[in-house]
Amino acid sequence: MYVATKGGERAIDAAHQWLAEERRGDPAVPDLTIAQIREQMTLAVNRVMAEGSLYDPDLAALAIKQARGDLIEAIFLIRAYRTTLPRFGSSRPIETGDMAITRRISATFKDVPGGQVLGPTFDYTHRLLDFKLMAEGDASTAERKAADPDPAPHILSLLDRDGLMEPLGADHGTPRDLTREPMELPADRPLRLQALTRGDEGFLLSLAYSTQRGYGRTHAFVGELRIGTCAVEMEIPELGFSIEIGEIELTECETVNQFTGSKTEPPQFTRGYGLVMGQSERKAISMSLVDRALRWEELGEENTGAPAQDTEFVLYHSDNIQATGFLEHIKLPHYVDFQSELELIRKLRRAAVAAPGALEAAE
Repeated sequence: MYVATKGGERAIDAAHQWLAEERRGDPAVPDLTIAQIREQMTLAVNRVMAEGSLYDPDLAALAIKQARGDLIEAIFLIRAYRTTLPRFGSSRPIETGDMAITRRISATFKDVPGGQVLGPTFDYTHRLLDFKLMAEGDASTAERKAADPDPAPHILSLLDRDGLMEPLGADHGTPRDLTREPMELPADRPLRLQALTRGDEGFLLSLAYSTQRGYGRTHAFVGELRIGTCAVEMEIPELGFSIEIGEIELTECETVNQFTGSKTEPPQFTRGYGLVMGQSERKAISMSLVDRALRWEELGEENTGAPAQDTEFVLYHSDNIQATGFLEHIKLPHYVDFQSELELIRKLRRAAVAAPGALEAAE
């Protein structure tokens, strides 16, 4: 047993060395730097920060490099590192209405206060490979535009003003912290939103798509999608007031959904909400659609049995780190378990050969 253990250690060490060589790739090719990943693979960096629940572009870029581009592995690294960090306090709620906007669009109103800002987007590009990017050295010298410093009001406030939008819900107080407490059901909306904002983008995208195809009672319009930076403030007890400790880039999406009314509420529009760290509009839109689907009970709607309306199904399967851990553990040694099942199958086969009908008795 001791020899087998030592042999396993040598194999693992060799696997780690091989992994490092594969990560580096051809030594003749220049090494990829953290700054290059941070600046030129920003959408991947943003996803790792959002689903890793840690806003640090440099560490997210490092995790991507260490994980050889496997974003879920990178998210795992970031979450593991996050658990080692001390917590000095909590920031104040962020005012997204004061966002310095780089992108802001609405599918419900053409002319909105503050205007629509297309910003950096793939929406209007041709999906054709740009072989100029294969040229050694990027000759692009385009100057990066600064974010719009002027606050822009939320577009759904236009519907609020006319009484056509459901009022914002009551203050739930300080929500439970999903990064420090286990998921428990029933889950209120703040806890659901926490789970969704760090849930797997692909999983939420599939659920959101299912609601659009009829597996749910939502027909959504993007009331507003905005991307930009917001100030983060923290109250300092010794000072008696809050101070700005930094800025964070966010993507916020509010969807407008039809609601025919109930016994207590008139026909009106209802909200779906998504908020994600970094630029991640696909995730924010998906989150808002799933958020709205999960609200069927509080709005007095019918549960159609759609997966996106099942709170337990959504929340317990949206976390890609938990899913990956449970999935990949089956490739680890299960020798004893398999030998017991192997012996059972052999016993049943012997019984079946020995006497017809004995198989049922053995079961």
